Amino acid sequence: MKKGGLGRGLDSLIPNTNIEKKNDLQKSQITKREKEDQKSEMMLRLSKIEPNRRQPRKQFDEDTLVELAESIKLYGVIQPLIVQLKGDHYEIIAGERRWRAAKLAGLKEVPVMVREYTDKEVAEISLVENLQRDDLNPIEEAMAYQRLLKEFNLKQDEVAERVSKSRTAITNSMRLLKLDEKVQEFIAEGLISTGHGKVLLAVEDKELQREIARQIIDEKLSVRETEAVVRLCLNPRPVKEEIELPHQEIYVDFEEKMKQRMGTKVKIKRKEENKGKIEIDYYSLEDFERLMQLFGI
Repeated sequence: MKKGGLGRGLDSLIPNTNIEKKNDLQKSQITKREKEDQKSEMMLRLSKIEPNRRQPRKQFDEDTLVELAESIKLYGVIQPLIVQLKGDHYEIIAGERRWRAAKLAGLKEVPVMVREYTDKEVAEISLVENLQRDDLNPIEEAMAYQRLLKEFNLKQDEVAERVSKSRTAITNSMRLLKLDEKVQEFIAEGLISTGHGKVLLAVEDKELQREIARQIIDEKLSVRETEAVVRLCLNPRPVKEEIELPHQEIYVDFEEKMKQRMGTKVKIKRKEENKGKIEIDYYSLEDFERLMQLFGI
């Protein structure tokens, strides 16, 4: 199924409502529906409209809202909001982003289409609309899929059909909900990517997940670098036991004298059978030339 507008999603979602599949309609039925739509379309004051509290989208990008508000100032709200009457106000079924942008643009009223749905239908429509339009962050998206499966008793194949995505994509998305809650927050805020999150799924310890996630943020690790960190955490390299060699105190004293003489860090690494190496640190070209002069080179 092609990814399209909200109309296609509603067709597949609620086949028993007044929005029916076009290929099943006769010409007279289409005309009747258009007339009904015209009657239900109206201008409504923003103060009479309230968002849906069960809206799956919790975060709205301020920059894109400002851009939409500027467009609305020039052209107005082209696509009506879908609302339904709830007591003394109208609740948004689809179009909260347009409603927010219209408020930013200073509009007093917006075009709306009034519909009647059950609470279950409203929740499902809201989920599908946001998923179709890629309006959710990765964690909100995963939670929306989970709600469609659990609250509406849909199968993954049915969800995939409604949002025009593969079953595998939905399964992979929902796996993010197995991560530690703090790690999920990092993904929702865009501090780490879904790619990072998928790598962290290999770590069962939630505290370790958080530690690695913070390391990703602090050190700006790529996904590949994160894979290396996770591998090292899951399969730590064995620590070699230091061999206690004879006359150790002599070498320690000699190392200290060399540090004082050369004015830099010196490390004597001993091996068995009276073998080893001496490491001398330098920190710039000038520092290197100074050491060469000390050696008379």
